[in-house]
Amino acid sequence: MALIKSISGIRGTVGGNPSENLTPLDVVKFTAAYGTWLIEKNNGKKVVIGRDGRISGEMVSQLAVNTLMGLGLNVVDLGLSTTPTVEMAVKWEGADGGIIITASHNPREWNALKLLNSEGEFISAEAGATILELAAKDSYKFAPVDKLGSYTVNDTYLQKHIEAIVNYPLVNKEAIAAKGYKVVVDAINSTGATAIPKLLEALGVQEVVVINSEITGKFAHNPEPLPENLTSLSAEVKKHGASFGIAVDPDVDRLCFVCEDGSMFGEEFTLVAVADYVLSKKKGNTVSNMSSTKALKEITLHHGGEYFPSAVGEVNVVNRMKEMNAVIGGEGNGGIIVPDLHYGRDALIGIGLFLSSLAQHKNGMKSFRAKYPDYFISKNKMELNNGVDVKDIFEKIKAKYKKQPVNTEDGLKIEFDQDWVHLRTSNTEPIIRIYAESNFETTANNIALRLMHDIKEFMA
Repeated sequence: MALIKSISGIRGTVGGNPSENLTPLDVVKFTAAYGTWLIEKNNGKKVVIGRDGRISGEMVSQLAVNTLMGLGLNVVDLGLSTTPTVEMAVKWEGADGGIIITASHNPREWNALKLLNSEGEFISAEAGATILELAAKDSYKFAPVDKLGSYTVNDTYLQKHIEAIVNYPLVNKEAIAAKGYKVVVDAINSTGATAIPKLLEALGVQEVVVINSEITGKFAHNPEPLPENLTSLSAEVKKHGASFGIAVDPDVDRLCFVCEDGSMFGEEFTLVAVADYVLSKKKGNTVSNMSSTKALKEITLHHGGEYFPSAVGEVNVVNRMKEMNAVIGGEGNGGIIVPDLHYGRDALIGIGLFLSSLAQHKNGMKSFRAKYPDYFISKNKMELNNGVDVKDIFEKIKAKYKKQPVNTEDGLKIEFDQDWVHLRTSNTEPIIRIYAESNFETTANNIALRLMHDIKEFMA
């Protein structure tokens, strides 16, 4: 059981003891701290809130809503929604902030408060530190009865989001509709079951099969859209003779595809394919986090732009995109950020742009994937025991590989000729992630295993 406070929000397992897990008391405490920050720093008056389909979502939402109203803030509730829809709704509403109730790719026992600023973007690390300090000191003041906030429900923003995607200049609805695609969608028992079919219909896709379509929060499999969790989607794509499959995570900000033969397109290459298409239409720079494939850098240089890495975490990617004026960016986990739509990972715009590119390709998805290199990233994780000094471990590993180029901006990234390995503690789980990339799967796995052995050795 855990409670994690980071740039990705307040995230924890539901139930158990306060301050150790995400209990009702913790939800109220951190929501009150966030609302107080909005009022004190920004004279905040309005907050947008929305949630994914998790079992605990309604409970957490009601706690957060009533806490915000108790502070005197007016709440606009989108109900069941997607992370990118809530982000865009903050701007459309002219709100002072927003809360997304989702633990993204984490299993069903987890939930979280993702906190947004008035731009509909994740709050800064500095703002997060202030909010944590307010929570630690119980430093908030509730409104008297005649100054309580108001509550309204607005369920129109998903449709507005979809319309913004269909009307986005680089989304080619006519080309997509002309292909007559048949698509299988794995909605992982969350809000993608509503959002993705509506989007595909708006893009002219006539035949859509949805699996795991009931929004129960009882996820049919581990909700992280990784190959080992998408075997049922692969089987359904082949069974239905579909053109391809689409998988998203519970809050619909990560996106990956399955080819017509059931093979994985590769979540790392969702961003690569979208960036290739965007850069073919407008020149510019790109950004991804340093745990993402080197293929994006190669595609960017091919189109005459510059590539810039960032630390892991959406807020870090967004900050680097703004700094470098990137026209497209995101994360290798299937997160697409299109800045002139909004600065947030968005599987819906990702689908619109990806299918626009695919529709220009003569053959099917498998052939489309063959346009891009076959680099392989070995993605691993190790659980952390309480009291482990990760910084000390990383320092020892850095010393061991002192002859190799090393980047310490975010954990430890070590380069080996054309290969690399990145070690970092997760923002969302009590683990160390170990990612390694090579042209060959065996090499990537061996590099990762070598570093995992090093971690165990220095942890002892």
